[in-house]
Amino acid sequence: MPKHLFITLFALFGISTAATAQSDLAYEIGIYAGPVTLQSDFGQRHNVDTNIGNSGFGVGIMHFINFSAANNRESFFTEHFKVRSDLSFSRTNLKHYGDWVEKKPDGLFAQQLKAVRANSTVLGLGAQLEFSPFMKIHDFENTIGGFSPYFAIGFQANYYSAKISSNLGDLALPTVTPGKYLTPSDGRAHGFSSENGFALSATGAVGIHYKITTMSDLMFETRFQMFNSDWIDGLNPNKDIYKENKSNDWQVWFNFGYIYYLEF
Repeated sequence: MPKHLFITLFALFGISTAATAQSDLAYEIGIYAGPVTLQSDFGQRHNVDTNIGNSGFGVGIMHFINFSAANNRESFFTEHFKVRSDLSFSRTNLKHYGDWVEKKPDGLFAQQLKAVRANSTVLGLGAQLEFSPFMKIHDFENTIGGFSPYFAIGFQANYYSAKISSNLGDLALPTVTPGKYLTPSDGRAHGFSSENGFALSATGAVGIHYKITTMSDLMFETRFQMFNSDWIDGLNPNKDIYKENKSNDWQVWFNFGYIYYLEF
């Protein structure tokens, strides 16, 4: 089902782009990079050490369809919206943090959690609609030193690779792994899995563009990405038994970018 939904969404996006393709469209390209934090089954929820420790790095390239730059027929849509497509890559190393691994005395459960390690890589391709509510795109393009905040929503199709292991040995052994993660889950033999797979994600972002020259901008963006899978990190305890693990994996990007206008 996710594969069919992905194909449908991209087909609709391609049709709408082709239908609106005309001479008054302009295009922009850009790059971005920054830290990424993966919110997953590793670590304690709402824990500062978890949020900082389970961080990685992401990079991406982007392409914008600009309806305003070469268009003199102003409308609310052309002056406030752009369509952006992204190809992004992120990698995060993961371990457990929080009260359960910091308990004293240091029992077997804490030792087992401390020993578990994972890394997750995600390659994403998608699109989002960017809305600049406070400043017309034409006005921003003609204001060097200007700022233009924006909001965006969209989706991505993602290929992920999760690798999980323990410093104590074979994860399938009860002496190595807590029973919570040995219980079968979501079609897997255990609540852990080193695997490659595909997942869809919804994205939402808030950011700001800064005009540095007539043909280029700087960008800062915070982007939230919610996956439709809980296996991105390699851990997924059985949700029917362990109700506290009810959320799918999600990540937050903090992007710094550079955008170049190809034409007006």
